[in-house]
Amino acid sequence: MHFKLSLLAAALSVVTAAPSRRSPLILHEKRAAEPLDWEVTRRLEADKVLPMRFGLSQQNIHRVEELLMAVSHPESPTFGKHYTPEEVVDLFAPSDETIATVTKWLVDSGFSRDRLRISANRGWISMDATTAEVEDLLNAEYHVYTHGPTGDEQFGCHNYSLPAHVRDHIDLIRPTVQFNHRPSPLAVHKRFGGIGMPSARTGPKKKDQKVTITPSLNNCDENITLDCLRALYNVNYKPIATDKNSYGIVEFTPQAFLGPDLDLFFRNFSPSLVGVRPINVLIDGAVVQTTQQSFDFNGESDLDLEYAMGLTAPQPITLLQTGDLVEGAGFDNWLDAVDGSFCTFEGGDDPTQDGIYPDTAKGGFNGPESCGIVAPPFVVSVSYGQDEVSVTPAFANRQCTEYAKLGMLGTTVLYSSGDDGVAGGGGVCLSSKTKQPVNRGGTVFNPGFPVTCPFVTAVGATQVNPGSTVNDPEGACEQVIFSGGGFSNIFPMPSYQAAAVNSFLTNHKPPFTSAQFNNSGTVRAFPDLSANGANYVIGIDGEFSLVFGTSASSPVVGSLITLINDARLAAGKGPVGFINPSIYSSGFASAFNDITSGGNQGCGTAGFTATTGWDPVTGVGTPNFAKLMPLFLALP
Repeated sequence: MHFKLSLLAAALSVVTAAPSRRSPLILHEKRAAEPLDWEVTRRLEADKVLPMRFGLSQQNIHRVEELLMAVSHPESPTFGKHYTPEEVVDLFAPSDETIATVTKWLVDSGFSRDRLRISANRGWISMDATTAEVEDLLNAEYHVYTHGPTGDEQFGCHNYSLPAHVRDHIDLIRPTVQFNHRPSPLAVHKRFGGIGMPSARTGPKKKDQKVTITPSLNNCDENITLDCLRALYNVNYKPIATDKNSYGIVEFTPQAFLGPDLDLFFRNFSPSLVGVRPINVLIDGAVVQTTQQSFDFNGESDLDLEYAMGLTAPQPITLLQTGDLVEGAGFDNWLDAVDGSFCTFEGGDDPTQDGIYPDTAKGGFNGPESCGIVAPPFVVSVSYGQDEVSVTPAFANRQCTEYAKLGMLGTTVLYSSGDDGVAGGGGVCLSSKTKQPVNRGGTVFNPGFPVTCPFVTAVGATQVNPGSTVNDPEGACEQVIFSGGGFSNIFPMPSYQAAAVNSFLTNHKPPFTSAQFNNSGTVRAFPDLSANGANYVIGIDGEFSLVFGTSASSPVVGSLITLINDARLAAGKGPVGFINPSIYSSGFASAFNDITSGGNQGCGTAGFTATTGWDPVTGVGTPNFAKLMPLFLALP
């Protein structure tokens, strides 16, 4: 997968060092949304050194859906013929013209050649530059932003510009307009950062009541257990190809599991797993910390691992623990670990969104960045997310393409769709006038990210309705949480879901206008499918509790896909990879339980309503494993 750094020298050989007249600059990116509770406090110091990353326009991006569909659609003659990492790099590497154009612009702007480095996949040019140099280069102003409640600081610019002849050769530049919307709530000695920090706005929700365990299929409307899920989704399969298979669970430090919690759960529901632990892959100085113990620190990881391990036993589970205790991490960091071509210098992290390593902060991880340290698992489940409005289209598309590449390699990537219905994290909605997030009074729906990326599988939440049994139809989750769902404001509609989504918009037209959501019928809709997300019994901090969330739904679906992969591997076939084209196809319709009751309220409305066929509450429905398995097993 690696290209020699001499490629940059070759590109630079076609340019001259003599500066030319400054070309007129044109706006390239501006901030997607003004961050809540942050204030501009000062200009960034002119001599501060910024780690600049220039994301070069990749080749064949316009073909990414076509290439992914060719190995993912059940009717494609090349289904399952996944690409090698080397083939993916070759397909998308920027052209020599792009490299030469950008490097000439930088050299002509006064940056010496020895300051520039090119990534191994030729996707990024990087250099260190002072604030003053960057502001002059990009016609930008960098400011320091301070978070009122915590005093945390971040820096960035509101917009930046490029010469016209350069714009088509650059996707985005970091650090610029991206902004991390998750300040630390902890006024403690250690500054936890990143997506995994405890927050009332994110993660599974806990019911404050003591739980008495009486395992029975008769009370699955009150307590969901492994047996309830097996009964709901018709699961009766024990893995036999565990040495060939792989299933990864992503967690962000400081979130961490506690071994005694796993054993408490396993003693009651899966005795053979007592003492068994996940395979820990520690990314960017990550630790499975046990110093901080509470639901906010342990609930997500305990939930994910107890159910993923319990449903797939004896399949070993890989824990992709991401980020150190000081800086934390973003989504790009776990992508770096499974795809070395996506790293800084070999991909490109964003200092305002992701952890940058080595971490120079006191107590931070000062080792090398984790690039390509583990092969991509065949299934990866991520129970975290952010609001789509918090990322720019360029940033979102760049990351989304990486998920497509993982699909081309044969990996199924699942993300929880969110727990606030049509609202964003913590129930935040957008202003009807500015389409910016507001603390109160917002009426515009606020979709999430990365779930709106058309190359991941978004998982919503259902429930066993009160008083019902596992033999009765489930409804959309309306206890404690509401299944995240809706329509993107960034991504176009992928071909695989066009018929299903247009049918919903035509035959079950929502009672909302274009002022509340993107009802154009031309954008990505989510979720794709769903699974139970209410009343999960978990072992947490030494006792049993009930939790709610699409945080539970995603690892459950991931577990079922892992079992399907096991059967395919045992039969001499490969993993299913990107599943969306299959689950939306007419041939797979009978393998899903259609959810036709419940809604996902938010933003002062009743939200969307679950109905016949696909809907933006529960997707195509919940899986019937016994029907789904033979359909996937019959594919090449």
